[in-house]
Amino acid sequence: MNTLAPRLARLARGEWGALYAAVRCGVAGRQWRAAPMTLAAVCLTALLQYVQNQPWGYQFVQNIGSVRAEEPLRLALLRTPLSLFVPALDLPVWGALAQILLVFGVAEICVGWWRTLVVGYAATLAGTLYARVGIAWGPGNPLGLPVSDAQVVDTGPSAAVVGLAVYVCWRYRAWFTAGLVIAVMVIEVLVKDNLAGKEHLAAIAAVLVLCLFSAVRERRLQRRGRGRVSSGSGLPPIQS
Repeated sequence: MNTLAPRLARLARGEWGALYAAVRCGVAGRQWRAAPMTLAAVCLTALLQYVQNQPWGYQFVQNIGSVRAEEPLRLALLRTPLSLFVPALDLPVWGALAQILLVFGVAEICVGWWRTLVVGYAATLAGTLYARVGIAWGPGNPLGLPVSDAQVVDTGPSAAVVGLAVYVCWRYRAWFTAGLVIAVMVIEVLVKDNLAGKEHLAAIAAVLVLCLFSAVRERRLQRRGRGRVSSGSGLPPIQS
């Protein structure tokens, strides 16, 4: 038992040490101003929740931020950015607010507000587009969806939250946590095969593609940097 605690502490430092240090430094330097975009997103989500629960505001929120696969693609694309901040009516709003505050906040501090928005939107858009493809495939396909899902209102931050969690874990080499998030999403689909669960997997797939492109780009930049250092070192070229 005495040796277990230090071992767990070493594993925790190896998994979350860099991420914890980045968040701590960001919060210590600016406190509540460390994540202004996240705070704005929380306020926007709370406001949209209040408005859509009013008799006069429900249709307004539906018109600007509600996405259904049965709607024209152009209209869905226009609504998708705001749909991220429209809480699902059948889920408690505090869950959406907590997800945004925690995951968006950590992401904004660690990778910046614009990367947070890009990755979050890419994950949400991947889920929105997948719904149309899944319905076209039909329930006979393992990745397909029933036609009835075309009428499901598709809103909320969950796809963006899952995508951002995987992206931040990849950035800070928290491999176990990233794998755990992915495993939980796979189990969700196996236990409850619905539109939301499969959209989460689509969001993860899109973010993994972004991670791959980012890794390739960073390697190319590193090679160019080493090439410039070598060419500018003043040493004579190597003769073949």
